[in-house]
Amino acid sequence: MASDSEKTDAQRKRASDKAEQILQGATQVFLAQGYDRTSMDRVAKTAGVSKQTLYAYFSDKQALFEALVARMAKQRFQGAFADESLDGNPDAVLPPLIQQGLASLAQDTEYHDFIRIMIGESKRFPDLIQTFFSNVTLPTIETIRHYLESQPELDIPDAEATAHILLGALVFYMLTQEVMGGRDILPMSQDRLSASLIHLLGVSKSSSSEND
Repeated sequence: MASDSEKTDAQRKRASDKAEQILQGATQVFLAQGYDRTSMDRVAKTAGVSKQTLYAYFSDKQALFEALVARMAKQRFQGAFADESLDGNPDAVLPPLIQQGLASLAQDTEYHDFIRIMIGESKRFPDLIQTFFSNVTLPTIETIRHYLESQPELDIPDAEATAHILLGALVFYMLTQEVMGGRDILPMSQDRLSASLIHLLGVSKSSSSEND
C-alpha cells in the first residue's frame, strides 16, 4: 500500500504532467494566433482539457503566457547560461558558449515565432515584454556578467555592459538572419561572428599570456 508521501508525489507528478499538457497546447495556439487573438477556449480545446481544468491551473491568459515564458527560459536559456555551466578558464568556456548560442538561436524556429509575437504585441501589451525580459534576458545577462567578473585575466572594465554587448550580438544575428529574413542583404556566417566576438572578449589575449 502506498504511503502518504508516495501518494503526494504521485499527485504532484499528475499535476505537473497536466500543466505541461496545457502549456504544450497553449504554445501551439499562441504561435498560430498571436497573443491578442488567442482565447482560453481555443487553448483548452487544443490542449485536450476542460475549461474548468485550464482555469484551475492558470487564472487568465496573461498568467498562462507568463508561464510559457518561464518554461521557455528554463528549457532554452537557464541550462546553457546556468551559473554552474559557466565555470572554468575563458578559453574553454567562452568559445563553445558563443558558438553553441549562435547555432541554437539560428535553428530554433519555434523561438523565432515566439519573438515575432513579442515584437508584434509589445506596444499593446507592455507587460508581456517585461515578463520576457525578467525571465529570459535579465537572468542571462546577470549570469554572463557574474562569469566575466570572476575572470580578472580578461581585464574587462565593465562586465555588465560587456554582457549586454555579447547577448545583443547573438540576438541581433538571430533577428537579421532568421526572424526578419535579412541574410541575403546582411550575410554573416556564424563562424565569422563567433570568432570576432571571442577576439573582442580578449580570450586570445588571455590564452597567449598564459602560454608566455
